[in-house]
Amino acid sequence: MALQRILEYAHSLMKDSLKDGDIAVDGTCGNGHDTLFLANLTGESGHVYGFDIQPAAIENTKERLNEHNMLSRATLIHDSHSKIGHYLSDEHRGQVQAGIFNLGYLPGSDKSIVTKPEETIASVKEMLNQLRSGGLIVLVVYHGHPGGKEEKEALLRYVESLEQKEVRALQYGFINQRNTPPFIIALEKQ
Repeated sequence: MALQRILEYAHSLMKDSLKDGDIAVDGTCGNGHDTLFLANLTGESGHVYGFDIQPAAIENTKERLNEHNMLSRATLIHDSHSKIGHYLSDEHRGQVQAGIFNLGYLPGSDKSIVTKPEETIASVKEMLNQLRSGGLIVLVVYHGHPGGKEEKEALLRYVESLEQKEVRALQYGFINQRNTPPFIIALEKQ
């Protein structure tokens, strides 16, 4: 078996976790690639909630979903991913099967607008509350930008403190690459 690259592995984890009819969250819509990917996995009877603090990211995602006739499968929210619980419909509360987050900044945009440690940790806490048993959170941690190291360290401290009887935590990344390579933190609710 060949080692998967970071995004390949993140998507592999999502494929293994989601099926038609499931509820998923894209905590950082960006350019809409993951939102579209999740909408394909959850099918016509599932639903995806997509979050981003940048209007351009929401617009990019909306256009991408529209191009593939999947806009009806998603709710796009221009707000922080830490407020996931405020936006889930009553029927979807506690029923989320999986969520993915690409931490850092929106590629091709203002690199000073980045995810923040306190927002990310609040989001992970809320996602854990909204996950079904066996549900999964995948965080792709890009940390080579200003503020990225602090977010990475705060997130790792938080994840290491999680009770192993409640959450299984995995770290996946390449350790011999230059320029602060991204890595994955995957959290499975028990």
